[in-house]
Amino acid sequence: MRGEYQIVVRNNRLQIKLLIRRNLTILQGNSATGKTTLLELIDQYDEMGEASGVVVNCDVPCKVLSGRSWERDLADISDSIVFIDEDSTFMRSHEFARAARNSDNYYVLVARESMAQLPYSVDEIYGLRNTGRASSKYPAYSRVYASTYRIYGDDSFAGDRPELVVVEDSNSGYEFFSALCEKSGIACESAGSKSRIYDVVRDCEAKSVLVIADGAAFGPEMELVTSLRRFKDVRLFLPESFEWLVLESGLIGGKEVRNMLRHPADYIESSEFFSWEQFFTSELIEATRGSYLAHGKAQLNPCYLRQRERAAIEGVLPDLGL
Repeated sequence: MRGEYQIVVRNNRLQIKLLIRRNLTILQGNSATGKTTLLELIDQYDEMGEASGVVVNCDVPCKVLSGRSWERDLADISDSIVFIDEDSTFMRSHEFARAARNSDNYYVLVARESMAQLPYSVDEIYGLRNTGRASSKYPAYSRVYASTYRIYGDDSFAGDRPELVVVEDSNSGYEFFSALCEKSGIACESAGSKSRIYDVVRDCEAKSVLVIADGAAFGPEMELVTSLRRFKDVRLFLPESFEWLVLESGLIGGKEVRNMLRHPADYIESSEFFSWEQFFTSELIEATRGSYLAHGKAQLNPCYLRQRERAAIEGVLPDLGL
């Protein structure tokens, strides 16, 4: 399954709009914002159709998954958007993560707490909010409209120089940013994994820290890492991945690459790539195979540190102060 999907769910009292861009979407937020109602309406429509008084408009089927027989039920669902409420404890299991990875569905998960077993994007963590009420002579009976909003916005950068840069991995991305930091005389440290970033930033002496990580799978870490802002100046630079930066830099030309970067959802098959990070890595490896730009995830090709190539990649970076 691939592509973006607009979902409109409504009855005579409520209308909710969602735009689903990836295979994993998270709905968070406080109680009484409509998350559970959304799933109830979808389930009613799936069971009773138009007789339910609910209308669900979407180009693919929408299903609600729950109960002890979830594995058996999920095996019968294909090319659909599957909604799961936070009361379904299986959602947090490694068994569910494995089943979702091996399916061709998209998933919308209602979850107030992070789920470390799933590689969801920072850009796909949403809350629901009311956007207005239809005018009516009888307000109590008018329809309420709700839509999603991103919980974590993008950080702004103004060239402020950090004391320390913490990079998620120890592979090619770290090697590139470490070289930039060395040129600027800024300390750069690898966290070794995304789950270690919180500990590294919390325990370091630096009060001004720039975190660089793959945004395509960093969603589970956001709550903890942003909590450090209570006592440190923590900035987050979260591109999809280092490979995405290279593709975005223009070093690899071609109309197909440009189209893919503008509309990645149209190119990424969810049953093949559980995270967009995996897709961009695969694309860069394939696009540079046999060329001087040949990319390997484990080790940076030295050509990316030459003046022309490095300048091209730096050209798509915000002013990080490096």
